[in-house]
Amino acid sequence: MVDVKICGLTDPDLVGFAAREGADWIGFNFASGSPRRVTPEAAASLLMQAGKAVPVALLVDASDAEIDAVTAVGFPILQLHGVETPERLAAIKARTGLEVWKALGVSTRVHLENARAYTAADRLLIDARPPEGATRTGGHGQTFDWAILDGWQAPKPWMLAGGLTPDNVSTAIAATGAPAVDVASGVERVPGLKNRELVRAFIRAAKEA
Repeated sequence: MVDVKICGLTDPDLVGFAAREGADWIGFNFASGSPRRVTPEAAASLLMQAGKAVPVALLVDASDAEIDAVTAVGFPILQLHGVETPERLAAIKARTGLEVWKALGVSTRVHLENARAYTAADRLLIDARPPEGATRTGGHGQTFDWAILDGWQAPKPWMLAGGLTPDNVSTAIAATGAPAVDVASGVERVPGLKNRELVRAFIRAAKEA
């Protein structure tokens, strides 16, 4: 069965709802400028509603001080969603002792092959490359050409992201063989605010794919 991550939650009731509906991971976004951003203080109370879902902290080119503030909350997984180098990822993993994921924006096979450099990553998140001029590294609601994944031998456990919705997630899983999927904007009707019906529909569609 495909694992599901619901990312960018800011409301405690929806955190609990997503967990009860079967989300395997729940992501909390600490990136400045994101409509889904939460503070470490807010995250501390949100985590109390996560149930059996594993919380993931999404960071974008964070400083050591920012990482320390987030890890102090009690996150077991850090997701790096900026332009962190393989060396920076390895240093963060060694410093924190936590599981660390790396998100990579792709639009071509060349971008995809860059994943092999992240030998210290515990998991790779293959996302759509941000559009030209974008100020955020993710959450744009755009897919990429899933055909570039044909024949790709993932060097690490991985998950698919980028423009997934309740309507296309089963097709995406069938096309890519993704063992896990991640969604943020695809379960929102308003940027930054998750919709219960869409969260439920996404989880069910992914689990039944």
